[in-house]
Amino acid sequence: MNPAETPTPPSTFRRILAWIGLGLVVGGYLTLSTCSPRLTAMDQARRLGILRVAMTNSPTTYYVSGDGATGYEYDLASSLADRLGLKLEVVLAESAPQAIEMVRSGRAHFAAAAVTVSEGRERLVRFTPPVQKVVPQLVFRMGEPKPKDLGALRGHLSVAKDSVHAERLRQLQKTVFPALVFDEVADQSTEDLLYAVANEQLAYTVANSDLLAINQRYYPNLRVAFPIAVSEDIAWAFPLGDDDSLFAPVSDYLRNFDRDELARIRERHFGHIEQVNSFGALTLAMHTETRLPTYRRHFEEWSAKHNLDWRLLAAMGYQESQWNPHAVSPTGVRGLMQLTTSTAARMKVANREDPVQSIRGGAAYFRMLMDELPPEIKQPDRTWMALASYNLGIGHLLDARVLTQKNGGNPNHWVDVRASLPLLTKPRWFSQTRYGYARGYEAMTYVGNIRTYYDMLGFLTGEPTLDEKPEEPAAPPPQKDPLNINSPLL
Repeated sequence: MNPAETPTPPSTFRRILAWIGLGLVVGGYLTLSTCSPRLTAMDQARRLGILRVAMTNSPTTYYVSGDGATGYEYDLASSLADRLGLKLEVVLAESAPQAIEMVRSGRAHFAAAAVTVSEGRERLVRFTPPVQKVVPQLVFRMGEPKPKDLGALRGHLSVAKDSVHAERLRQLQKTVFPALVFDEVADQSTEDLLYAVANEQLAYTVANSDLLAINQRYYPNLRVAFPIAVSEDIAWAFPLGDDDSLFAPVSDYLRNFDRDELARIRERHFGHIEQVNSFGALTLAMHTETRLPTYRRHFEEWSAKHNLDWRLLAAMGYQESQWNPHAVSPTGVRGLMQLTTSTAARMKVANREDPVQSIRGGAAYFRMLMDELPPEIKQPDRTWMALASYNLGIGHLLDARVLTQKNGGNPNHWVDVRASLPLLTKPRWFSQTRYGYARGYEAMTYVGNIRTYYDMLGFLTGEPTLDEKPEEPAAPPPQKDPLNINSPLL
């Protein structure tokens, strides 16, 4: 040994060997791990038995009423999960950008959160075929001057932070309206901003057409100034990459979705939102304060006796007479529930203009119609068809079901029967029916109006309506702290 060399102490030598050994072990483990095939998204979902979807609370997406979970995108995702044999698990996000981040970080398989497709977002995630088309619109308050374009705003414009609306406004700011000023609000949703506009706390905001139409039922002083862009796609967002195991079947599912089922889901959530204009909504709000209190306990009493929702019966009464017990139509029907002479006699109503007798007779007659419908018609379709029967007679409703079946539709689904009602005015079609001509268009409007009034009364009372009640058992409450979908399976 060279005297200049200092021998390595035995303890140090052993530590070096230990580190070398540990490095070999770890290196070998990493090599094995790298060579092991990674689970695809579909394999991982099937092993867990769960389809984990990031959603936002919104009337167009997902919300929980008194009877469980519902919402347009929730219903679509629930149908998808059933088809894949998986259990739907909702992971709540505060906004669409947060839902996208949940997908990118592996906390959800995909996002179904009213996510608008945009150039900026396509750099972050990849999108399925659209689930909805919307138009972004500038919203202002009734009574204020209507601006002609973004260069003519006379007040504060705010939009949700990191929203596509903000992205669109920045583009317009750069290209067309350099003087445009707007705020991005971090702690408020578009619904919050619509509320602020309606209540004179904000001059303008931007909202998608579907969300605005729903909120105009509750805030009828909201107005559309103009669209800020053409029609845009709402789609589901998946992680970037080449794993198509889940992305491909979901895209195929949306591309080839059963038209009848899709029509039913869309009709349930959006089929009646444009039936009543802003003036009608304002009038209802006024009469809810001035007229309804006089009759509310009678609606509640007789609805309870016939197992009905009192707000549905009240909505019928409003459509019939605007809660006027002395209303008389040109055809001779009378009273708050507009009973014919024959119906009044059948329901033992002696005085049609007595509001209590009218409500009692209307409730009994509506329950009778509901019970006379074929048992294969399920809720909520059963209620909508009973309403149409109240308007034009159950015989004509049954005729419309026959025509629906002849034309390849489902006679147990309101969306299909509704489409057949106008045929009852056409000789070619009503000549094939038992009861002949009927004003089918009128029945369509009648049912749509009542559904809207019913929803508005639900909003005013804070209780769920039939449209908000799920047709299938609700999913369990969403996880507050979801597991990462890429975490190892034990």
